[in-house]
Amino acid sequence: MAFIGLRYPALNHISLRSFPKFVGRTVMVKDNDVESSMRLINRIMSEEGMLKRYRLNLRYEKPYLVRRRLNYEKAKAIYDEDMARKINFVMRKNRVDPWVGST
Repeated sequence: MAFIGLRYPALNHISLRSFPKFVGRTVMVKDNDVESSMRLINRIMSEEGMLKRYRLNLRYEKPYLVRRRLNYEKAKAIYDEDMARKINFVMRKNRVDPWVGST
């Protein structure tokens, strides 16, 4: 992980991951292939979360809906993390067969 504050000790705790990648980004168009360049820009912006923020700001969202959405996103992230851990455990190849002779 690259750190910004090599010359500035006060900035040693800030990593480059906290800064957006899209700022100052130039995408080259090869052979007038605009569609692939637009796909690349959309992928970069979606990784940054810019498209999600844009869609959320199209309309006003009431405060109780914001709280509900944020709580749902937190719960979904916890659930997804637990399920990924369980799936990785089940998919491991080197675990002991719990039902011996059932193959």
